[in-house]
Amino acid sequence: MRLHDCVPRRRRRAEIRGPLHGIPVGIKDIIDVEGMTTLCNSRSRAGSRPARGDAEIVLALKRQGAIVLGKVHTTEYAFFDPSPARNPWNLEHTPGGSSSGSAAAVAAGMVPLALGTQTVASVNRPAAYCGISAFKPSTRSICMWGIAPLAPSYDTIGFMAQTVDDAVYAYEATMPPFVAAGAADDDGRPLVVWMPQDTHIADCDAEIVAAVDAAADALAGAGHSIRRVPSPVPFERLFKLQRMTTLYDAARALAFLEDKPADTVGAKLREAMDEGRATSTADYLDARAEIDAMRVAFWQATAGADACLWPATPRTAPEGLAWTGDPKYIAPWTALAGPIVSLPLRRHSNGLPVGAIVSSAPGSDRRMCGMARRIAGILGA
Repeated sequence: MRLHDCVPRRRRRAEIRGPLHGIPVGIKDIIDVEGMTTLCNSRSRAGSRPARGDAEIVLALKRQGAIVLGKVHTTEYAFFDPSPARNPWNLEHTPGGSSSGSAAAVAAGMVPLALGTQTVASVNRPAAYCGISAFKPSTRSICMWGIAPLAPSYDTIGFMAQTVDDAVYAYEATMPPFVAAGAADDDGRPLVVWMPQDTHIADCDAEIVAAVDAAADALAGAGHSIRRVPSPVPFERLFKLQRMTTLYDAARALAFLEDKPADTVGAKLREAMDEGRATSTADYLDARAEIDAMRVAFWQATAGADACLWPATPRTAPEGLAWTGDPKYIAPWTALAGPIVSLPLRRHSNGLPVGAIVSSAPGSDRRMCGMARRIAGILGA
């Protein structure tokens, strides 16, 4: 049953509180929920007191009738030190990160909806690994009050659900007023979908390439236009800049961890903070300016496109829990700052899910919801 199937019946009984009335939701444990501790999967927060209030996004969910079922695991402070969560498709494989518990809980059927956050690839990558959908709104477009920061330049809430329809429905129920009152809905005309060609994805697994190509063929068969064109910006460079600016931000946002005992902070996080501190503010500002210029150049060049289609990951979910997987395909899109929707496609010959993403220009979130529904309807996602 889809999230909104139950709403009309309750509305007839005058019991409805909002479009998410009665929907259980899992909350990534870097997000405050009143009365629950926010541990960020870190021994540095052992003994923390329960939160005295809800994060703004949790209040938005409750206002629309959602019920917080509980917290779900995260990597430490939403970076790369892993959580205990496992991939429901194969328990010997990672569910991805940092929103590891969010993706695993939805994929396993524990909750129909979960909140994650994305700084690099932390919503869309675990969605791909776990065979579910996700909607990451335009970068920094949703209030992050009450959420432990990692890199404030990129930190963004994401909605994870079994289907594209449910993921975008949850976003629509809580979207900021300026989005609801802003850009128009999808107008239903045939879409122009770009598939940027770039050496950054030259190492993609052959079965994943085939799955994305099959998705493109299905869209073309439904009357939409698919255009394979050279990327107007170098994605490898964009990926490196996104990483550098993320680590700079993290070193400063989490500077308080420097005073914590060494054995209470994960090795990956400490190494990242050390690297971030070594980056000068001048270099950081130059990198931010370069990213801004690349963002403008990319979206100007793709002005004739409605959305871009791209493989979500180079490989399926890695074996073991120590590594949460490669974020390099999604990180540049986070830097490009538009909404990103995860499309579950098929199963790999190894039995694990294969996924793709579609993205559009920053601020096109409301229209992206409609486009994503149409695309998903064709692909069965």
